[in-house]
Amino acid sequence: MLPKVSIGELEVSCLGYGCYGVGGAYGAKDPSVWEGLIRKAFDLGITLFDVAEAYGSAEEILGRAVAPFRDQVVIASKVGVGPSGERDASRGRVLEACQASLRRLGADRIDLYQIHFDDPKTPIAETVGALEELRSQGKIREYGVGHLPFERVKEYCEIGRSASVLFELSAVARASTRDILPFLGQRAAAGKGPVGLAFSPTGRGLLTGAIGPDTKFDQGDIRSLDWLFRGAKRASGLRVRDRLAEIGARLGKTPAQVAIAWVLAQPGVRVALTGPSRAEHLEENVGAVGWEFPGRELSDLEAFLTAEDQRVRAESLAAAEDILAKPLRQEADAAYQDLIFAMETAAELGKVAEADVIGLVTTMIKVRRETGGRYDPRLEELREELGRLVGEASRCV
Repeated sequence: MLPKVSIGELEVSCLGYGCYGVGGAYGAKDPSVWEGLIRKAFDLGITLFDVAEAYGSAEEILGRAVAPFRDQVVIASKVGVGPSGERDASRGRVLEACQASLRRLGADRIDLYQIHFDDPKTPIAETVGALEELRSQGKIREYGVGHLPFERVKEYCEIGRSASVLFELSAVARASTRDILPFLGQRAAAGKGPVGLAFSPTGRGLLTGAIGPDTKFDQGDIRSLDWLFRGAKRASGLRVRDRLAEIGARLGKTPAQVAIAWVLAQPGVRVALTGPSRAEHLEENVGAVGWEFPGRELSDLEAFLTAEDQRVRAESLAAAEDILAKPLRQEADAAYQDLIFAMETAAELGKVAEADVIGLVTTMIKVRRETGGRYDPRLEELREELGRLVGEASRCV
């Protein structure tokens, strides 16, 4: 069985199952396939299942799948996106959304309820008050925070009793090692929570060996827009994958197993969330647990990743500046891909505030939804606004 760890008063497996794909993020699948995978995950020792109200039908699918063993697993869900896609963590929205999630899950409680995205309009004290209210009513057992700017994460931890912080972490997405993980380490040293839950440890499949330089994704696959699969980022990811494969060959492990083990070896990480869509990949991921990452291999890999970070940052910044310097391409997919890449690069490199980028991304998603993915002049307006924000930030330095 998988080792158990604590999230507040909850005991869970150190490997969790993330249900982002269950909601169709990587393309549609028959719900019965997902239900079978979730049950297989439980059979393999996974007891934490992470879902969200924003994941389409994922809550219903998860609820049906775990019904036979509901009391033996921990369900984590999320709130924070309103009906029209706006960020909303107001008291009324949190209370209403929790009740709706309970109905979809067919459950009487959510074990870990997380704030999915930041809502700068709502005071954190109001949101925490709603979470404490739900806890006192027995509708949730613990609560935590997710995709929030670092300063807001700290504020949630100071005002409330967050049991967890959810963040992306992989050998190709290491931004959290610069702020979130040191913060969690400081809190732990002081005998305080929260603990870290890392998602996408294999870089949404980039580190598994299944994706190459020319791999194409269907339009319904979110990776068709994901900046990890663009230009310098993809090239860097493939170099990192090859390095993980070299390590795996010496240790008798696959690149995916080495990638997950690296995440679990990071101080402050308590759980790694993976969400494979095939049973053999689920079994492979479980094989990432139960062995020790040799210290020399770990330190050598860290030096390689640091050098790779510096290289890809310079290359990505040059590519983003090129996108911002001229009008977007008129072909819809290319325009969306370029815009996402420029936004994500500007945020990761600190060229604009994360809250500003979130606002731009929200607008872009709304445009994409309204147009069915077609090109729209508003995309050019977003590019110009991003360029203005970057320019203002540069002048302030």
